Amino acid sequence: MKKFHAYAKLLRLPGLGGLAIPPVFGAISIGIYDFYSLAILFAIGIFATIFGFVLNDYADVELDSLVEELKGKPLVSGAVSRKSAVAIVVISVILSFLFVAILFKGKEIDELRFASIVTISMAGILGTIYNLYGKKIIASDFMVALSMAFIFLFGALSFSKPSLLTWIIFLLTFDQTLHMNAIEGGIKDADHDFIMGVKNIALASGVKVEKGFIHIPWHFKAFGMSIRIFSAILIFIPFLYGLRYEIWQLAILLILIFAVLYLEIKLLSMKRFDRKKIRKNISLTAFMRYSIVPIMLVSMVGEIAIFLAFFPIIWYVIFAPLTGVKLFQPEM
Repeated sequence: MKKFHAYAKLLRLPGLGGLAIPPVFGAISIGIYDFYSLAILFAIGIFATIFGFVLNDYADVELDSLVEELKGKPLVSGAVSRKSAVAIVVISVILSFLFVAILFKGKEIDELRFASIVTISMAGILGTIYNLYGKKIIASDFMVALSMAFIFLFGALSFSKPSLLTWIIFLLTFDQTLHMNAIEGGIKDADHDFIMGVKNIALASGVKVEKGFIHIPWHFKAFGMSIRIFSAILIFIPFLYGLRYEIWQLAILLILIFAVLYLEIKLLSMKRFDRKKIRKNISLTAFMRYSIVPIMLVSMVGEIAIFLAFFPIIWYVIFAPLTGVKLFQPEM
C-alpha cells in the first residue's frame, strides 16, 4: 500500500482534476461541447501534466535530498525508483501523442490541426527545459507558464480558429501559472532554495527566511499583486465584447476575485514563515482559481459550468485518500 501511495503522490493524482483541464477549456472556448472530444482532451491534459511533474521530480531528486522536509518525496525516499520515473515520463509522452492521434483520427491535418501539434510539442519542449534547467535560469517561470498556456491553446486549435475568449483564457492560464510558480512557489520554498543554489525571481528579488521569519520586499509584493490584478481585469473583458452574462454570474466572479486577492494579501504580508499555512493558502487559492473559468463560460455550456467549477475539488476529495494523506493537508 505504501508503494501505491508513493506512486499516487508522484503522479500528483489528487491535483489532476484541475491541472489537466486547460485543453478542455480551450475547446469549449470555441464552441466544442461533445463529451468524446472533451474526454480525450482531458486525457491528453492528464498525461501532459504527469510528464511535467514526474520529470521535475526526477531532475530535482539530488537537490531535494539536501532538504530534510523533502526527503519524504517518492523519488528522494526511494519508494519509487528513478528508472520507474523515467519510464513514466516516456510512457506519458507516448500516451499524450497517442490520444492526439485518436483525437484526429479520420480528420484532415489542416493548418490549424498542424498548428495544434506544434503547440503541444512546444509545450513539451518548454516544460522539459524548465524542469531540467529552470533552477539555473532566473525567470524560467515564464517558460512553464507559456508551456501550460500552450496546452490550453492546443485544445482550441485542434478544432477551430481561436476566438477572443480563447486568447483571454490563454492569458489567464499564463498569468495564473506564472503566479503559481514565481510567487507562490518562490515564497513556499524560500527557506531552502538558496541552499540548493536555485536562481529564481523570489531569491533575486530579496525574498529570504531568517530565524523563522520571512522577508518579502515591496517590489516582489507589487509583482505578485500586479499579476492578480491583471487577471481580474482579464476576466471581465469577454463580457465587454459580447459574451452573454447573468448578474449572479458576475457577482460570483467578483466574490471569487476578492477572495483570491484577500488570500494574496495574506500571503504577501506574512511575517513568520509557516510552510503548512502557506500550503493551505496556495491550495485554497487554487480551488478558487479553477472555478473562475467555468463560471465565465456559463452562457456557453449552461449548468455544466457549475459541475466544471466543482470538478477539481470533487476529483481531489475522491483521489486524495489514495496518497495516504489527510484531506486538505497538501504536500508540495
